[in-house]
Amino acid sequence: MIIVKVLSIILAGIIGYLLGSANSSMIVGKIYGIDIREHGSGNAGTTNVLRVLGKKAALFVLIGDFAKGVAAYWLGFALAGNVGAMAGGTAAILGHNWPVYFKFRGGRGVLTSLAVVLMMDWKVALTALGVFVIIVAATRYVSLGSMIAAAFLPISAIVYNRGIELILFTFVIGLLIIVMHRQNFIRITKGTESKLGKSKAVLK
Repeated sequence: MIIVKVLSIILAGIIGYLLGSANSSMIVGKIYGIDIREHGSGNAGTTNVLRVLGKKAALFVLIGDFAKGVAAYWLGFALAGNVGAMAGGTAAILGHNWPVYFKFRGGRGVLTSLAVVLMMDWKVALTALGVFVIIVAATRYVSLGSMIAAAFLPISAIVYNRGIELILFTFVIGLLIIVMHRQNFIRITKGTESKLGKSKAVLK
């Protein structure tokens, strides 16, 4: 029985990773005939797609990245309960960041992370989302909003008196998001980070 449980968790992780590796910005970029990693900031994520390809393309990326997080979570849950859900969701985030289909060069996992946390605890997720909206509205830096919102994930879990399992889970996810944005943080300190609505990318 234990062996079956362990194998189910592993399977949830594998499926989650493969789902996460279906990087929506790369797929949409291919439809437009480009490798999004070669344009704009070079990041395979929604914000860069918005700057380079526009709102319609970014909307498809947003939906895709969010949906795969939800799918990975529920498939993991179906296979191995809460542990399987966390394994599948975490693996989907890792797949998004390091996609096997695209030479392990992906995005930063913010939307997929939000989707997974939302499935686990909507209050924690929406609190972090609220922080993100406030920071971006005040500064126009999506990356800064993402980092601060990520830091609020475990804080929110503690404030809402959630269990240690969720606190540790949100801490790991939040830390991963912050680490993935380390270059953005450096650019912010240097004043070279692009603000929302100010595109540096010109696609010929």
